[in-house]
Amino acid sequence: MQTHIKDLSYVYHGTNGSAVILIHGMTGSPIEMKFVAKRLHRQGFTVYVPTLAGHGRDEATFVGSTWQDWYQTVEETLTEALKSHDKVYAAGLCVGGTLGLFLAHKNPKAVQAVTLYSATIHYDGWNTPFYFKYAHLLVPVGIRIPFLRNIRISDSYPHGIKSERIRRILVKRNKDAGDNLEGALPNIPVRGLHENYKLNHVLKKILPSITTPTLLLHAREDDVSSPQNSYYIKNHLGGIGEVQLLEDSYHLICVDQERDKVSDLTAQFFLRHS
Repeated sequence: MQTHIKDLSYVYHGTNGSAVILIHGMTGSPIEMKFVAKRLHRQGFTVYVPTLAGHGRDEATFVGSTWQDWYQTVEETLTEALKSHDKVYAAGLCVGGTLGLFLAHKNPKAVQAVTLYSATIHYDGWNTPFYFKYAHLLVPVGIRIPFLRNIRISDSYPHGIKSERIRRILVKRNKDAGDNLEGALPNIPVRGLHENYKLNHVLKKILPSITTPTLLLHAREDDVSSPQNSYYIKNHLGGIGEVQLLEDSYHLICVDQERDKVSDLTAQFFLRHS
């Protein structure tokens, strides 16, 4: 059974007594987690898919939010899940994965395991402009300059999706808002990127203290962030970390051609660390 909460958030009520919190990416929406959520639910999990604070509305709402606001949404979802579940897991796409890992850091006894989809500390995928390798240095400076503060970075083809068929379906479904999923922004405001870099700065410091079992799924041909991001996290974790590469997807692995494999690997990892 599916329950809608608010905005685009939803819950699939499961039967195995365990809950998974699925966290969408920055400027994204819960819609991008729909495939994985349904498949995890069919395997018995209750699945919570919240709308992160500042998301699912418009750009003005988004740029008025901080990474701490995004995290607060995840923390509140954990509190809700613990009311009726003994075991809770977290999984997220890109920035959502980072928030899931931060949740485990803050709640090591409550979160059993975490899965990161397309971990992104640096934007260094094959379709990312070369100057993005310096973005973590340039953005904190540019954000202080009024006319640079309002710059938006356009999402370019192939929009993180390798499958032409899936891309056509998604674009057709939301053609008026551009090449993005329902509820997602068509561009990334620099102020949002700045919040992401601040979150990543915190993550790097706490990685050695995180002992929660962590699975990192990453497309070998990720167009936004290279697999080196996942290996960096694995190599700096204080606990168990596993990296598995996917061979037929781009950045949005939870909607692309291997989404079923992503779901199954996630479920198997969580059950193994229950």
